[in-house]
Amino acid sequence: MSGWERTQTPRELVLSAEQRFEKARLHYGHGTDNARDEAVYLVLGALGIPFRARSGRIDRPLSGREHRRILGLIERRIDERIPVAYLVNRAWFAGLPFYVDERVLVPRSPIAELIEDRFRPWIDPGRVRRILDIGAGCGAIAVGCAVAFPGAGVDAVDISRGALEITRRNARQHRVARRVRCILSDVYEAVPAAAYDLIVANPPYVSAAEYRALPQEYRHEPRAGLEAGPDGLAVVARILAGAARRLNPRGMLVMEVGSSAEALVERYPQSPFTWLEFERGGEGVFVLSKEELKACKFSGQSAKASAVE
Repeated sequence: MSGWERTQTPRELVLSAEQRFEKARLHYGHGTDNARDEAVYLVLGALGIPFRARSGRIDRPLSGREHRRILGLIERRIDERIPVAYLVNRAWFAGLPFYVDERVLVPRSPIAELIEDRFRPWIDPGRVRRILDIGAGCGAIAVGCAVAFPGAGVDAVDISRGALEITRRNARQHRVARRVRCILSDVYEAVPAAAYDLIVANPPYVSAAEYRALPQEYRHEPRAGLEAGPDGLAVVARILAGAARRLNPRGMLVMEVGSSAEALVERYPQSPFTWLEFERGGEGVFVLSKEELKACKFSGQSAKASAVE
């Protein structure tokens, strides 16, 4: 290792990584949208340095061991197209850090904004006592809701045992484990009879054709957490079909369907979906009240709900 390499600082490594990422034409979509932010995420994340750290922490020379480790992670990001969140085992959602690995999707849903706003104006936060999260993944939505609603219990549902292990880990990290109950279930199948004030779902919604066209970075995520049949609506339809029976009279369903929004409207043209807008970007999230769900005729389909966030 040359003298230059031995004395590189985190700041210098960020600049170097940024240049290499741009040259490699990586795909961004797991927490960043450009090479600079991706480089900051990797270098500072791997070193445990806060993103807003003072210059003294990012301008100190690294040890040889630290430097070799970061260079190795940069190489893996480029050569293997692994999302940074998996390389550093950390992602952020609704302002909270979460442990992640390749058993779960990297959390990136715009639902984070709704959690931060406690789902106002769609529900009265003071009335929320029971929340159901379908497709819990790493527990980002379930844990985020438990933090936002300290008086509520949250049922986190997933078909992946590995995903629920990570949900439990993150619930313990944020000290909400007593209020986050993990349930191994295919959508509602193993969920105890209960009436929820809020159902939040970010299920698989990528069509088979769309999945085949995804960049290589997405191949590291659980396929079952992304793909959901020919039109991407296999799991979405099942959640819609059973939601009304699971909600309190003033309850609401909030669900992300992303790129399958158009297909959803085509399948249910008479349904009164309210599509939300987000300050930080994102689309394909709708809300429906219990009464709206009851008035619509949704039919379920056979499919598996998987680890998402």
